[in-house]
Order: sequence, then C-alpha cells, then structure tokens
Amino acid sequence: MATIRIRVNGHVHELDVPLDKPLLWILRDDLGLKGTKYGCGVSECGSCTVLVGAEAVRSCVTTAADVGDAEITTIEGLGGDHPLQKAWIEDEVPQCGYCQPGQILQAAALLHENPRPSDQDIDRAMSGNLCRCGSYQRIKRAIHKTAGGGR
Repeated sequence: MATIRIRVNGHVHELDVPLDKPLLWILRDDLGLKGTKYGCGVSECGSCTVLVGAEAVRSCVTTAADVGDAEITTIEGLGGDHPLQKAWIEDEVPQCGYCQPGQILQAAALLHENPRPSDQDIDRAMSGNLCRCGSYQRIKRAIHKTAGGGR
C-alpha cells in the first residue's frame, strides 16, 4: 500500500492503494465513478477507456503510478452537455450502452488530435473499441456531427 495523489475530473484525491492496482478499480471502487466499465481486463475491448490528459488509455491495464499527476477524465467528467454526448443522444447511438463511455472518450481523444477526421481516421482511431450491439455506423455519424461534418 502507498498513499497516492490522483487528479480525476478536476479533483485531487489522496488514496491508500497498492501501486499496481488498475486505475479502473481505483475509479470504480475507491472513487465511486461507475461510468468507466470493466470489459475484458486485458486492454482489448475499450470499455474501460478514460482520458489521461488528452490521450485515451485503457484503465484496466493502467495504474495510478502510470499516470502520475496527469489529469484523468472519465465519462462523468465530460458533463452531460458535451457535444459528443449530445450527438450520441441525437443520433440514438447506444443500444445496450455498456461500451458507450469508452467509445465517447476514445472519440474525444480523436477529435482533440484531429478536429476534422475522415471516415478512415475514425475507423482507425475507434478500431480498438468494441460494440457488441454493432452501432459503429451511428458512432461514426455522431463523431462527424460533433466535428461539424454532419454526415
């Protein structure tokens, strides 16, 4: 156990946790932020995606020690009025919704890096985020809408 300082959604938290504890479980169990989902536990599905700075990372294989003092943003940290969340609702993207927090945060990282992505850019950036319901076309449309492409 060690005492760590971690910045999540604009708040600094001091926690006593094992240094190798995955960020996913720190967020869910220690901080009560249930929006970040457990999917595979091996960085393959993207359900646990959060932002560290502006970079999308898989929180199931990332520890608090890995992120240092960087700002971590979860789906709760985006707030309900984020343009991606609005586009997701308008385009009725979610079916079951389980993967959507990770999808939205991956899309946020993409748009931060590339504000006007092509279909190929979106496919490449989003390829590691799996959706069992197959809402990929609606996800792509919502990303284009947020980027101003309106497709």
